[in-house]
Amino acid sequence: MSSQKYLNEIHKENQDWIKSLGFSEDELKSFENRLSEVVSKNTKSEVLARAEHFQNQFIRHHEVIDILKHDINAFEQTIVENAKQNNVATDHRKTDVNEDLTQRMSAFTKIWEELKDDYKKYLAEVL
Repeated sequence: MSSQKYLNEIHKENQDWIKSLGFSEDELKSFENRLSEVVSKNTKSEVLARAEHFQNQFIRHHEVIDILKHDINAFEQTIVENAKQNNVATDHRKTDVNEDLTQRMSAFTKIWEELKDDYKKYLAEVL
């Protein structure tokens, strides 16, 4: 059974997700810059191997962010179409929540926080 929310609630949630993903992208850029500094100052194979691991994780996170942003924008478009079909009292109408997208955002947030923690520990060890 799918849950429902008001159109304006879903719209706000979508906008919050887009902002959160944008912030994660900014953090990723900062992390990548810092990782470049670490690599340029270290020649130990174990430091470089872990740096490569993080670089691969950062690349994957960029990909996931792009996919999530695309899917959120596509879902947002369905909300817009729903509102256009009957623009009377759109703030009082409910529609189905995209449970898959909600679960994917939750999983991304959890994995992203774990990666940030691991990366910070790595930086503390090598700097």
